[in-house]
Amino acid sequence: MSPVSERSDVLAVVGMTREAKILAGAHVVIGGGDLNGLTGRLEDELRGGVAGVVSFGLCGALDPALKVGDLVVGEAVADHADSYDADAEWVARIAALLPEAKLGRFARAEQPVASAADKAELRQRTGAIAVDLESFPVAKLARWFGVPFAVVRAVSDAADRGLPHAAQVGLGVDGRPAIGPVFASLRSNPWQIGALIRTALEAEDGFHALERARQALGPRLAGPGSA
Repeated sequence: MSPVSERSDVLAVVGMTREAKILAGAHVVIGGGDLNGLTGRLEDELRGGVAGVVSFGLCGALDPALKVGDLVVGEAVADHADSYDADAEWVARIAALLPEAKLGRFARAEQPVASAADKAELRQRTGAIAVDLESFPVAKLARWFGVPFAVVRAVSDAADRGLPHAAQVGLGVDGRPAIGPVFASLRSNPWQIGALIRTALEAEDGFHALERARQALGPRLAGPGSA
């Protein structure tokens, strides 16, 4: 593989098109909740060579001290067996530019962690303060390819919040809202509409935090090669 200095792009991995729009102009891969597809696309990108890869987007809080809209910078990503440390210099640059952000470990998840009880169990098992779908495959493949990685996420649901079923099925594999499954879920259980609206409003707080982070971190998200 080429030395890092010859790889110009910082690759950002997101789950949703809304997150990708915040990174307009950047080199972005959208997961859309399809982790198998994401892994294949991410392998192709890393094989082609990038300067670094960052997991960017919303996350769920596992630490009760985290609030909706808080920015979280990953020092490591872990599951029950494996843990991958983020690039220490990249983390330090991000932390300097986002002094209000919380630093800690992210947990692996292959589907949304929907209940407060499940979040508490995951925190106890991993010691993580936040969770998302994309950061673990990013961390694992970055280690495999010898590429520095970072995690920059914003909390969209607190540790004591449960996600309604309609929110859990609301993302298509292309990263766009899945309107059909959401309507089907609401027809099955219309009583969740209030929780769904609350979830959407809290997600907006997370998106606004990500916009502030992008502005502070610059087009390369403080990655390798940043001025």
